[in-house]
Amino acid sequence: IMDKVNLAKAFSTFSDHWSPKIAGDLGDFQVKLAKFRGSFHWHQHDQEDELFLVVEGRLRMSFRDRPALDLDPGEFIIVPHGTEHLPEALTDECHVVLLEPNTTLNTGNVENEHTIRELGRVA
Repeated sequence: IMDKVNLAKAFSTFSDHWSPKIAGDLGDFQVKLAKFRGSFHWHQHDQEDELFLVVEGRLRMSFRDRPALDLDPGEFIIVPHGTEHLPEALTDECHVVLLEPNTTLNTGNVENEHTIRELGRVA
């Protein structure tokens, strides 16, 4: 279905953190929305690259092998597959658009309490 997505409205439909919601399908990729609070955990995606676009708040992306990068609203970073990373909200809450293959597990190569196998959708 071809329709527009209002990001502010879509983000207002959920309140949980570190639980991406599917906002659209793009071939074998998905556009996902997520709210971050605090730090996630170190992980990597062995096969999938990830794009993180900050919509609201500030995000720090830390890496094991290079300096961390801080992102403001309107900025994005692409984390290549195989790169160990740790996302962290630098503000109380950070709203992020993710673009990644539909096979991407939110916790990558780590299984823990944040692992979500079946993602919900935003309306």
